[in-house]
Amino acid sequence: MIFLAVDPVAILQAAVPFLGMLVVLVVIHEFGHFLAAKAFGIKVLEFGIGFPPRAWTFLRKGETEYTLNWLPIGGFVRLLGEEDPTDPRSLAAQAAWKRLVVMSAGVLMNFALAVILLAVGFMVPRERALTMAQIIEVAPGSPAAEARIEGVMRDGSVPKQGLQPGDFVLEVEGKEVRNTSELVYANRLNLGKTQKWVINRGGATLTAYVYARWDPPPGQGPTGIRIGAPSTCSADADGNPTNCQLLYPYTEKVWDWPWVAFPKALVSLRETFQLTVNEVRVMISGTSGASMSSGQPAFTGPVGIAETTGAIIDEQGWRPLIELAALLSLNLAIFNALPIPMLDGGRMLFVFIELLRGGRRISPEKEALVHFMGFALLLFGVLVVTYFDIARIVS
Repeated sequence: MIFLAVDPVAILQAAVPFLGMLVVLVVIHEFGHFLAAKAFGIKVLEFGIGFPPRAWTFLRKGETEYTLNWLPIGGFVRLLGEEDPTDPRSLAAQAAWKRLVVMSAGVLMNFALAVILLAVGFMVPRERALTMAQIIEVAPGSPAAEARIEGVMRDGSVPKQGLQPGDFVLEVEGKEVRNTSELVYANRLNLGKTQKWVINRGGATLTAYVYARWDPPPGQGPTGIRIGAPSTCSADADGNPTNCQLLYPYTEKVWDWPWVAFPKALVSLRETFQLTVNEVRVMISGTSGASMSSGQPAFTGPVGIAETTGAIIDEQGWRPLIELAALLSLNLAIFNALPIPMLDGGRMLFVFIELLRGGRRISPEKEALVHFMGFALLLFGVLVVTYFDIARIVS
């Protein structure tokens, strides 16, 4: 018999915040469906927090029951006649455009919540590292080695072409860079492009045009450079660097007013979506050298996300959970919008098929069967991903 060493405090630290976030995100998603259905006069039978079996009906208001359920992993709204149009107040009896509004309302709520959370994150004071990003090494034959450099050195000479060790990166595509993380982010955001960088070389401000590859050789990264925060080091007996100290060990406290934070949140949402698209393209093509998540699983489930939540709290405190919740809300919106049976996107797909068929509907029995099969496949996928998450954690 094998016994695994389990830290109950660590489990609670990871599980409780994650479940709390998940319930809030899903309940807000379902609240979107609830509001849209009520607005169109569709009969809402139940608004549930958690999944059945039912634990407690804490409110009956009009024709709707408000319930708490035993499985604390989300929530649901039960509408009358989701596939059966026989009752005039059922969802299926409504005009196609009304059904599309009701079905998409949850996705829109999650997008809106992601923007709000990101804006809150920008409004909360945070520390920004000012350690700078310096090029340590340039791979021969890489895009960085062949980068076109424009400008003039301080002595009036023409700069050497290609990025050079010792160059400081100040901007990428107009985005200010003040530490290595910001350089990596800006670089990955613009994969497949010739990027415009502003660099400092020997006190001269130059412009570099650097291509970021989708499929770099292993160990090189998209542009072929190795970066680091500039530091001073001593040397040991073998000549290896030791006792390194940051040359610029500074930080600044930054925050934004609401009228600045919300536009920045919209930009951040767009950039997050672009990063996700880039990462998916890299994973599908198998070019892991351009991935931000090298060595990490391509997909993770509730257990993996809970582990991440615990690690964030342990290393960085509670504030970054705002950004994590925003990303989860965005992922929930995108995932539910996919045309997969049982999800909102899958239900909307049936409405679009109905419109293409000139208003002729697929029978409720067939639609219900497709959604049931979709639910079974999704549940199987969650179980498989959860198994690999657990195996990775305990190994």
